[in-house]
Amino acid sequence: MTALILVYLLAGAAAGFLAGLLGVGGGVVIVPILMFIFTTLHFPALHMMHLAIGTSLASIMFTSLSSLRAHHAHNAVRWDIVRRITPAILAGTLSGTFIASRLPAGFLKGLFILFVLYVATQLLFNLRAKPERDLPGWLGMSCMGGIIGTVSSFVGIGGGALSVPFMSACNIRVHQAIGTSAALGFPIAVAGTAGYALNGMGAAGLPEWCLGYIHLPSLAGMVIASAAIAPYGVRAAHRMPVATLKKIFAIFLYLMCAKLILGMLV
Repeated sequence: MTALILVYLLAGAAAGFLAGLLGVGGGVVIVPILMFIFTTLHFPALHMMHLAIGTSLASIMFTSLSSLRAHHAHNAVRWDIVRRITPAILAGTLSGTFIASRLPAGFLKGLFILFVLYVATQLLFNLRAKPERDLPGWLGMSCMGGIIGTVSSFVGIGGGALSVPFMSACNIRVHQAIGTSAALGFPIAVAGTAGYALNGMGAAGLPEWCLGYIHLPSLAGMVIASAAIAPYGVRAAHRMPVATLKKIFAIFLYLMCAKLILGMLV
């Protein structure tokens, strides 16, 4: 039990730091760690991926709050963007949970691996869209918000891997893009948590201490560390170049994907 609590705390700390530092959200770390823990605890394979995604989104509620407060203190949150895109993000995330909860666990796992490979490649080669346009109007922001919300609900992230490049392409400074992404992670997490909790109600064979597809002990274990560590990631993002850290993290993600793929093949 002590080892399990330590794993939860380490996962939460890593997720919180990354959320503040890179704006990519902690889901890319939390989901595979939860899958490993749930496998160790012999949770039903039928529900394992849904539980990992739902619990990850629930943890991001706390990580994003801590992170956005720290970014706001640095005047790095564009609240005008948050107000414009949040309604579509809420709708996309909530509807995405209804779809994802009815998809096979293997399909969601494959989708998660593809997404993490995309994030790793983006970080390793520092791929950024050229800032050649301004923010779109209401229709464009709504479409982008819906896409960010839906994808986030499928893979259990706070949306930063999509929202940061989008804002950077629209001439938003990188620190503001990261800070605004942290703020957008909160409505994504709230809608995702509600959706996975509701859609998991009554599912047969769920482990004890679950609220739908949210495993409450795992959530509590990670939240303690993630909320405490996120501000330190924010400080690092505003005080140091992160190119080297991005490359190290990208390599870690590639190795993690290789392990996940191997697990699917064996």
